[in-house]
Amino acid sequence: MEFRLCMLAAALFCGSMALGQTSLVPSHTPSVNNQTPGVSAAATKPAVRVNGTVLTEADVVREMYTIFPYARQHGGFPKSMEADIRKGAMEMIIFEELLYQEAKRLKIPIASGQLSSAEAAFRKQLGSGAYEQFLLTECRGSKKVLREKVRRSLLIEKMIETEVDQKSVVTAAEARAYYDKNPKQFENPESLRIQTISIIPPQNGGAAVDKEARRRAEEAYKLARGIKSYQDFGLLAEKLSDDDWRVNMGDRSHIQASTLPPQVVQAAAAMKPGEVSDLIRLGNAYTIFRLVEHKSAGKTPFAAVKAKLQSNLQKQKQADLRAALNQRLRKNAKIEVL
Repeated sequence: MEFRLCMLAAALFCGSMALGQTSLVPSHTPSVNNQTPGVSAAATKPAVRVNGTVLTEADVVREMYTIFPYARQHGGFPKSMEADIRKGAMEMIIFEELLYQEAKRLKIPIASGQLSSAEAAFRKQLGSGAYEQFLLTECRGSKKVLREKVRRSLLIEKMIETEVDQKSVVTAAEARAYYDKNPKQFENPESLRIQTISIIPPQNGGAAVDKEARRRAEEAYKLARGIKSYQDFGLLAEKLSDDDWRVNMGDRSHIQASTLPPQVVQAAAAMKPGEVSDLIRLGNAYTIFRLVEHKSAGKTPFAAVKAKLQSNLQKQKQADLRAALNQRLRKNAKIEVL
């Protein structure tokens, strides 16, 4: 799995960064106190203990910023979402710590060259100033501590790669089997894409109002019937139509045929794309439509959905494998929220 670097500056922790999919954390049991220069109180305040290893508030908040990076621009986390974001962050840092501990138990090796490359990439992405600040605030000024944080991140990524990514690959044959087993998911009903001009008089307006609506509709029809282009019909809809789609060039996008008035579907059946319908009375309204596209009912070919289907199935498989791995690692773990 390619080692990736991602800088996530947290407002509470100037210079705090996350590395790749996993963070350059945890702080583990703190060996510094609040009087240590450059070390914030949150960086040493315990949040949760996982099999004896303490993760701090700094770890939780950093992961919260990973989940909701827009918090920097919005001046913090939305109050309505903060509790859920914190819960998700707590679950993630516990999961990553369990992965790290399992990787150490299995004695998974990290090549020295890979470790050195990751360190160099991390330093390059931060820049010298932010790197030195991170070294001070997160590593107590120790390059050895930083190196172990990088090793931890690489071990977590390797666990995800071997236990999730490699096992979640979905082949074309598997995707085809799913396609054949679930045909209804790939069936498409008949649909129409139309542009409309609708003249809609007020309800119970009386004979005079209805007569005026009829006059407007006939005038609109005279103007519309010679129009062929999408643009020209759309501009006419913006000018004359009373329906809500006039602000969208009259475009109703694709609509399932079974949900449209029968008069519209019947008229569309005899039309070619680009043609304009006759004037149609629908209740007290008058409608003219231009046919943009008529899609017959059918089934999407496997070739057209293969790539997306494989991707979707793989994402679901990854989620299932991650959940199962998390459950397995938690089974005999001792987790204490502090």
